[in-house]
Amino acid sequence: MEIDLPDVIADVKAAFERYEQALITNDVAVLGELFRNDPRTLRYGIGENLYGYEAISGFRAGRSPVGLNRRTAKTVITSYGRDTAVASTLFYRDTMPGKVGRQMQTWVKFPEGWRVVAAHVSIIDEPKETRPYDA
Repeated sequence: MEIDLPDVIADVKAAFERYEQALITNDVAVLGELFRNDPRTLRYGIGENLYGYEAISGFRAGRSPVGLNRRTAKTVITSYGRDTAVASTLFYRDTMPGKVGRQMQTWVKFPEGWRVVAAHVSIIDEPKETRPYDA
């Protein structure tokens, strides 16, 4: 198996960046498109465990669009072969001082394109060593 093929990394990075833009602008249509429409798709969120595409899309449709702005740091995308990748990132929100969010997504390439099949989001107290902008 080939790991970190440059063209695969570039494709997943573009999909990840599209997801990130859709997230901060609350573009529910794009967010829905980028998650695999399948009952086996899951998303463990900060305060919810969502099993299946319908639960995930329902959560997105009911979520407040306020306060979604964030900054990402230390994003790592690793590909495994031509059809699977994991994207991991830290994120920071001005509304959460002293906290760091962590997000991991498993992306799989289907005929319709790259889709998230599993995601996990959590927030913890920010360890000093993760602060990307300390002087």
